[in-house]
Amino acid sequence: MTPSHPSTTPAPEPRRRRAPLLVALAAAAVAAPVGLAALAGDPAASAAPATPVVAAHAGTWQRTPVPVAKGDLTAIAALGDTQAWAVGYRLKSATALDAVALRWNGATWTQESTLPANSFPQALAVRSAGDIWAVGSATEHWDGSSWTTRPLDRDPAGRVVPDAVATAPGGRAWTVGRAMSRSVKDGVPAIQLWDGTSWKRQTLPDVGIGELSAVTVVAADDVWAVGTSYTADEKTPQTALLLHWDGTAWKKISAPDPAGAHHWLTGTTALAADDIWAVGGSATDGSERPYAVHWDGTKWTTTTTPDVPDGRLRAVGRAADGTLRAVGGKGSAPVALQWNAPAKWQQTTGPGIVVRGFTTVPKSSQLWAAGIATHGDLVPAVTRFPGTSRR
Repeated sequence: MTPSHPSTTPAPEPRRRRAPLLVALAAAAVAAPVGLAALAGDPAASAAPATPVVAAHAGTWQRTPVPVAKGDLTAIAALGDTQAWAVGYRLKSATALDAVALRWNGATWTQESTLPANSFPQALAVRSAGDIWAVGSATEHWDGSSWTTRPLDRDPAGRVVPDAVATAPGGRAWTVGRAMSRSVKDGVPAIQLWDGTSWKRQTLPDVGIGELSAVTVVAADDVWAVGTSYTADEKTPQTALLLHWDGTAWKKISAPDPAGAHHWLTGTTALAADDIWAVGGSATDGSERPYAVHWDGTKWTTTTTPDVPDGRLRAVGRAADGTLRAVGGKGSAPVALQWNAPAKWQQTTGPGIVVRGFTTVPKSSQLWAAGIATHGDLVPAVTRFPGTSRR
């Protein structure tokens, strides 16, 4: 999923949504099609029982049991304390898997549905219980009772692989990722808009090879997409990529540049038109650290982050209590930062899992993180941070 570009300084891997084993399984499923049978109401025998979560304590992340014993959870989104969704995979055998959607009812996670064959969801956007988008190797829409594949528009640069999705006013949605003709190494950033009827390819400025990893919507005429630009020159660092939609066209906006360092962006959130955050990582001499930038309505500036080993960040969001957090990590070393306004980020208690997805909860101080356990063989995990109060 993440292109690797040789350089005198080992290039970091800015995007790691798909676990390597699941990529192999996905390839096997495509080579020898495996039907992803609908499991709603008929969980597989491998599913772990969904038992009620224990009472949470403020200030600590709590594991919540999920009805998938082996696999991966890749994305999570919430409408409220009693409504959240997660998507991912259940491994059925060494070469077969089911793409599943789980739902939180305020007490337990249960499987709501199975996505169509070869979906391999990597990102999730929830507008309502009957209007959900999941994107990955396919783009699927949930209407409250079933999933429907909504094909992306053709792109002259090649096959489009979306990495993120966000809903927009008027029933619209944006998805961002890359289009590639041969391999990930020749991919170029790609954006498409759901206009209520179909996906439409968007014209982008020429930014060369690269990818877009996250998108956030302020308004119909104010959308940000973030990612990474690559170069063929081994001595030139990869750089953060920022694109902005003003209602008429997409334009490239300069990102702060840590001198001599590789840097990339993988997560973003919009708190207001003049309060946008984007996070990722930077690397110098093979040593990675968190990278976070802020938009004040006029320009992007770098913010101070702690020197956390393998501290690449994946996502950022603000809870209803005003706390801004960013989470990520490399491999089995999760990391979490908290913004200490107005000066800097500080390390804080992390979710304790390999983070694939992260979300705040509207009108709540709760947070959710989904992924796999740091120990064990692909053990799906969801943790909840109750915050300072329960609503």
